[in-house]
Amino acid sequence: QVQLVESGGGLVQAGGSLRLSCAASGSIFALNAMGWYRQAPGKQRELVAVITESGNTKYVDSVKGRFTISRDNAKNMVYLQMNSLTPEDTAVYYCNAGGRLVVRTVIRGDYWGQGTQVTVSS
Repeated sequence: QVQLVESGGGLVQAGGSLRLSCAASGSIFALNAMGWYRQAPGKQRELVAVITESGNTKYVDSVKGRFTISRDNAKNMVYLQMNSLTPEDTAVYYCNAGGRLVVRTVIRGDYWGQGTQVTVSS
């Protein structure tokens, strides 16, 4: 089993920045690809970004150039630096682990954090 705990969410004005962190514990060997997903009210959960153990990344088009995912394997941490935030980025952000990035296809992992709220005001 893998436990994931997110932090760093909050309220920010449009154009601002936030940095999300996700701490992993438990069966670390099962982390594989880790990623961030988000779910806005009334919408399906969607991929934001994913990073493999070797550092390969993939982003959803709407955040390219604004968000950066990174990972510290030694600390079992994954981060999401979010810049130039817009109200459309408002959502609950979830950390995910145990997934895979096969060529350019993302396969979700089985492990989820509890989520952290990001609210961007206009």
